[in-house]
Amino acid sequence: MKIKCLLIDDEPLAIKVLQNYFTNFPDFEVIGTFNNSLEALDFINSTPVDAVFLDINMPMMTGFELISLIENKTKVIITTAFREFAAESYDLDVLDYLVKPIPLPRFIKCINKITAEYNLKNNIKTEIPKVDSHIFIKVDKKMMKINIEEILFVEGMKEYIKIVTSDKTYITHKSITAQSEELPGDKFIRIHKSYVIAINKVKSIEGNRIQIMSHTIPIGRNYSKDVKAKILE
Repeated sequence: MKIKCLLIDDEPLAIKVLQNYFTNFPDFEVIGTFNNSLEALDFINSTPVDAVFLDINMPMMTGFELISLIENKTKVIITTAFREFAAESYDLDVLDYLVKPIPLPRFIKCINKITAEYNLKNNIKTEIPKVDSHIFIKVDKKMMKINIEEILFVEGMKEYIKIVTSDKTYITHKSITAQSEELPGDKFIRIHKSYVIAINKVKSIEGNRIQIMSHTIPIGRNYSKDVKAKILE
C-alpha cells in the first residue's frame, strides 16, 4: 500500500518541484494538488490522506488556518519561503518544516519522517537503519576520519569550512550547506548562514549567542525562532 500525499500551494512551480521529487519514491503517491485552501480542506476531510504538504501564504485562508480546521490526524508538512514561522508551526504539531527552495537531501529526510510515522501508525515493523558514526573529509590530500559525536560545530569560510571538535580543528574545501546535509538532522542544526552546531553540545543560550565549551557562536536573525524552539524543546 502506498503512502498517499496531497500538495497544496498557490505556486504551480512549487507543486511541480515536489511532484518531480516524488517520482523517485515508488512507495509514495500524490493523489491530488490544490492551489485553493477551501477546496483542499474539503478533500482532506473526506478522503484518506497520509501526509499534506502545505504552503503557509495561501489566498482566502492561510496554511495555519487550514491546519486548525482539519478534522482527522493527517500529518502536515509546512513548505514555505519563510523561516520565521517555524516556532509557530511546531505549536500546531506539524511533522516537518521545509524552507523553499527545498533541496532534495532535505526532502529525503522529510520522506523518512513520513515513512516512520506511517509505519508506526499502521504497526509495520521496520529494521532500524544503521546510522554512520563518522564522516571523512579531505585535509592536505589526506582523507581524515572524524567521529560525529566529537564535532562541536562547523563554520563556513567562503569556499572552505572549519570543523571544530573538542580537541582539534579541521579545514577543508567544501560548502557549509553540503557538509550540513551529511550530518544527522536530529543532532545538528544550522543557526547562522556560517554555522552548524551540535545540539547536545550547547552549554547556554544568551540573547542571540550560543556557548559551546569556550566558543561563543552567533545565532542569525532569520534562524533565531527555529533554533531556540529546536534546542529548548
